[in-house]
Amino acid sequence: MTTPTSPTATSRTLTLTATFLTATVALYTALVAFGNITDFGTNQQFVRHVLAMDTTFKDDDLMWRAVTSKGLQDAAYVAIIVWETVAALVLVAGTWFWGRRDYGRARRFSTYGLLMLLFGAGFIAIGGEWFAMWQSEDWNGLDAATRVFLLSGVVLLVVQLPLREHGQETDGAV
Repeated sequence: MTTPTSPTATSRTLTLTATFLTATVALYTALVAFGNITDFGTNQQFVRHVLAMDTTFKDDDLMWRAVTSKGLQDAAYVAIIVWETVAALVLVAGTWFWGRRDYGRARRFSTYGLLMLLFGAGFIAIGGEWFAMWQSEDWNGLDAATRVFLLSGVVLLVVQLPLREHGQETDGAV
C-alpha cells in the first residue's frame, strides 16, 4: 500500500525540480554567451551568413531582406551576445532565489530569463523565416534553436506550477 505524498514533500520536489531546470538553462545560456565571447569569430561567421542570405536559394522575392553590411551584421552579433549574457545572469539569479526559497522572486526572475531567450523569436522566427535560414544547408541553426526553445518552454511550465506551502496553495503568477 502506498501513502499519498504530503503537500510539503510535493512542494519540495517541485521547487527542487524548478531550481535544477532553471539552473540547467542558465548554465547552457551562460556557456553559449561565454563561447561567443571567447571564440567570437566562429559564430560571427554564422550570423554574417544568415543575415547576408548568401547560402539560401537566392530568390529575388526574398533577397531584398539580406543585410550585407558587415558593420550591421557585427552589431547584430554583439546584440545577441549581450542578450544571451543578460538572460544567463537573470536565470542565475532565478536559480539563486529558488535555492533561497524566495519563490516569488524565483518565479519572476526565472520567467523573465526564460522569456528573454532569443531562440524562439530571434533564431526561429527572424533567422529561420525572415532571413530564410531554413534554406541553407551550411548555416542552418533551426534544430539547435528549436531544442533550446522547447527546453525553455518546459522549464517555464514547471516554474509556473502552483506550490503548496503549509497547507496553502500559491499560484504560479509572477
